Amino acid sequence: MDFSFSAELWEWRGPAPFYFLSVPTEQAEDIREAAKLVSYGWGMIPIKAEIGGIAFTTSMFAKNGTYVVPVKNVVRVPLKLEVGDTVEVSFDLGA
Repeated sequence: MDFSFSAELWEWRGPAPFYFLSVPTEQAEDIREAAKLVSYGWGMIPIKAEIGGIAFTTSMFAKNGTYVVPVKNVVRVPLKLEVGDTVEVSFDLGA
């Protein structure tokens, strides 16, 4: 199942910074249903994603009633993506 959306890049400043895009809540229910087939431990959902022509794999997870897509530095740095930028992402569930 293919998904795409635009969202603002945000940062979680834990022991190391991590960057995420929050899935719009209107898509969360569709993902929740489809994820039952591909999810693995702790509710992690493997995805194949693309941002700015750069393809990557990662695992999204539930947070605050929706899901978040981690944006790896191998994508963020070459595209010069900064916190607050609106980013278009497309992805398929199951990596």
